[in-house]
Amino acid sequence: MTDLYLHNSATRRRELFRPLDPSHVRLYLCGPTVYDLAHLGNARTFLVFDVLARLLRHLYPQVTFVRNITDVDDKINARSQESGEPIGSITARTTADFHADLKALGNLPPDEEPRATANIGQMIAIIERLIASGHAYAAEGHVLFAVDSFADYGALSGRSSDELLAGARVEVAPYKRHPGDFVLWKPSEKDLPGWDSPWGRGRPGWHIECSAMSWRYLGETFDIHGGGQDLLFPHHENERAQSLCAFPGSGFARYWLHAGMLTVDGEKMSKSLGNFTTLRQVLERQPAEVIRHLLLRSHYRGSVDYTEANLREARTELDRFYRALSVHPKAAGEVPEAVLLALCDDMNTPLALTAMHRLADAALAGDAAAAGGLRAAGKLLGLLGAEPTSWFQGDEDKSAIQALIDARIAARKARNWGEADRIRDELVAQGIILEDGPTGTIWRKRK
Repeated sequence: MTDLYLHNSATRRRELFRPLDPSHVRLYLCGPTVYDLAHLGNARTFLVFDVLARLLRHLYPQVTFVRNITDVDDKINARSQESGEPIGSITARTTADFHADLKALGNLPPDEEPRATANIGQMIAIIERLIASGHAYAAEGHVLFAVDSFADYGALSGRSSDELLAGARVEVAPYKRHPGDFVLWKPSEKDLPGWDSPWGRGRPGWHIECSAMSWRYLGETFDIHGGGQDLLFPHHENERAQSLCAFPGSGFARYWLHAGMLTVDGEKMSKSLGNFTTLRQVLERQPAEVIRHLLLRSHYRGSVDYTEANLREARTELDRFYRALSVHPKAAGEVPEAVLLALCDDMNTPLALTAMHRLADAALAGDAAAAGGLRAAGKLLGLLGAEPTSWFQGDEDKSAIQALIDARIAARKARNWGEADRIRDELVAQGIILEDGPTGTIWRKRK
């Protein structure tokens, strides 16, 4: 089997991946907080780990991929108060939107998708363990994790104590023993979601949610924990601390992977700059596969820039892949070694795509085996799932277009060049491009 190397954020180096159990790989990804549509940066992270899950399933006999839904959070509460829409309605609607958008992007569903609200008992159990072992304390209806009790706090993100405090945006509260102590449980007013607990009616802090759900579905120690680079601190740092302290002797996540950020025209995406873009907005303007290809053209740990020029390049490259497949419509094959080696080198998707371009060159030159390899490589990346004819022709009225093409062919046979040109111009006005070749006339939709 091909060796898989991954960049482990915990050690800050590329490492050979050795699963705890080679017959069963376990992966956890922090999912969405369901109060709004997923933006393009979110989509990039979810796409990265969709590719990782696909690759792991190609290499190992069993993979359990867990991606949670955060459906209790202050952002959800605030959205409900602003809009007047009930919390349950907000979370149900935005969860459905999230699923629809990722499906359109070509992502496969996770094996498990636990909701935070269905795992409150596990959160309370972990908090009780932390209090009993001296790593957490109750104060004024809150329970807080005592960062000073864990000597290794900060090791994941590699930050000093001063940097940890500066980056945490800590809430100043008189009941805290240390400014960096973070909330595990907090009281809830009657108009907010809440659950009975040993510390009164309340709700969980954000960090404890993922610790509880990964524990329930993957165990005390599992293989890979993923998320966006923005989650490295404080979320993942705090997850790691509370899980290691709740389960002494465990390893929690053995490999940590983080996806880089997305920019728009070279700038950080933000509402204040007016370039905030949801995945759904982009899906309404571009074929989903073009977006997916664009996001895969950059290495997952680096940044990716969303621009119209980059979208056009991604479309042109996909057109070339599909043109190569159209030459050999029935060709099938296995994932070529060059593609697999690239993906096993810390998911180097740009290098994998380069190998796919070489396959397209060979396929266009008549190599059916190369076309089969190209199709298999595309499937592994979640690309090239359409039939070439459908890709180029879209959802146009094919019978009406073919009737015009047939009329043009008849006009040309009758040497009625004026009528033939008129029909071509009519099709061009509809965005239809004709290509006359030795085997006849084919058409495609102009993008």
